[in-house]
Amino acid sequence: MDGMHYEGSCIRPPSEANSILLQVTLGCSHNKCTFCGSYRDKRFQIKDEAIIAQDIDFAARTMQRQRRMFLMDGDTLIIPQRKLVPLLENINAKLPWLTRIGTYANAKSIHKKSEEDLVRLRELKLGIIYLGVESGHDRVLHDINKGATAEELIAAGQKVKRAGIKLSVTVLLGIAGTQGSLEHARATGELLSAMDPDYVGALTVMIIPGTPLYSDWEQGRFCLPDEQGILRELREMLASTRLSRGLFMANHASNYLPLRVRFPDQKESTLELIDQALQGKVQLKPEWMRAL
Repeated sequence: MDGMHYEGSCIRPPSEANSILLQVTLGCSHNKCTFCGSYRDKRFQIKDEAIIAQDIDFAARTMQRQRRMFLMDGDTLIIPQRKLVPLLENINAKLPWLTRIGTYANAKSIHKKSEEDLVRLRELKLGIIYLGVESGHDRVLHDINKGATAEELIAAGQKVKRAGIKLSVTVLLGIAGTQGSLEHARATGELLSAMDPDYVGALTVMIIPGTPLYSDWEQGRFCLPDEQGILRELREMLASTRLSRGLFMANHASNYLPLRVRFPDQKESTLELIDQALQGKVQLKPEWMRAL
């Protein structure tokens, strides 16, 4: 069959909606986060080089109007440098019109690469790395089985930035439950301030059947904040965040109050908007319209 070879569910960041999607790994190298149901259908592996090469050739023939490419699945940066460099060289040779290649990564895969490795990947048009941080609070990171501490995540993010690659970070509203909500928000704001990413995406946690978090929720061990609680958490997180010139977005389909905040200029006006929403003066998204 002529076409791209995709296996299982294919997940990409919202900002890569118009990118060429090239699947080079299956699943996620960590795949243990308690809230995530994305890759439970597949064991992590690097795909066969011949199949990847066929997909690159197909994209070169049929996707000449697209300027960006996103490498799937969950963590292609874990591919050893000796294999990743030739892969990117092949993409650059066959699709020279591409302006940017993006990928997901985690703290472990970033720390496996030296800064020189990352600079080399940037030279081959790896222009953005998406890092799922979820929280800046070590207890929360431990509870959700993230596999990294706040310190390790900050160091990973700073390393990406030093290499000149754009950094997009996701954080999760509600992931600390009702008890740890504001602590999680403050610690996450502090982590973001230390990391200073180019983009922050705040998603509201959705409880997915089949995940360990779902079992905790079913058995009453995890209690998700209501929409007012989520708004208070978002306000606390924003108030604790200082970015030199990043974009903070809470416009994912899961969010009650869609926001797009340019730092530092729009921070104060956004805090005022959230305060108005907390007072019931701003319309929130109804529950049935929220989605993953």
